[in-house]
Amino acid sequence: MFNEYSDIITVDELCEMLRIGRNKAYELLRSGEIHAFRCGRNWIISKDAVEKFVKNSTIK
Repeated sequence: MFNEYSDIITVDELCEMLRIGRNKAYELLRSGEIHAFRCGRNWIISKDAVEKFVKNSTIK
């Protein structure tokens, strides 16, 4: 899943992967639904965390 992306992704890549907007991406990151951390002003997001989020998501 998501083989074309590197192991660490940007917020813009997260938006592409999930086909969501930047506001929703930041909401998921801040809430901890997608596990990531900040380094200065940048978010460090692992591709594995995104894959886990997708696998564990349910339609609400």
